[in-house]
Amino acid sequence: MARHPARRRIGSTGAVPAYDILKVLAPGGTSTQLGDALAHYGRIFKTLHVLSYVDDEPYRREIKAMRNLHEGRHDLARTIFHGKKGELHHGYREAMEDQLGALGLILNTITLWNTVYLDHALQQLRATGYPVLDADGARLSPYMRGHIDFHGHYSFAPTDLGGARRALRDPDAPDDD
Repeated sequence: MARHPARRRIGSTGAVPAYDILKVLAPGGTSTQLGDALAHYGRIFKTLHVLSYVDDEPYRREIKAMRNLHEGRHDLARTIFHGKKGELHHGYREAMEDQLGALGLILNTITLWNTVYLDHALQQLRATGYPVLDADGARLSPYMRGHIDFHGHYSFAPTDLGGARRALRDPDAPDDD
């Protein structure tokens, strides 16, 4: 007795590949009644989301804040990636994956560095009695980059700071620019 092709692909987790589900719901590209019903059912949730978005201003602000955060990361990636050109220079997939992996590593490194020093700066401000509101701290972005020279020379030799961090710049001192 021959087994159904979709049943052969079901793994030990009991999961069915999306391709097989689509073949059942829309054989030959024509949607079945079940496929149409599921599509309409999905539209209910999309409509509820849109109505929530229109009706709930705090929800809109939260979504905008998330979008801004993601756009900040993408903007930093564009700045880092090949001198703002954003071009993959290799013609084969593995090398492109290596380039994108290196970009992700650098993005994560900058984000970590900025997060550690933003936290350090906020702690220092609070320790000196400066009123720092939590709402203001929440608006800071770890994707800032004005302090980074993307076209300079770098040393990756570890420096011994005795467990301490580098000193923060004096905010009253004139900029080097």
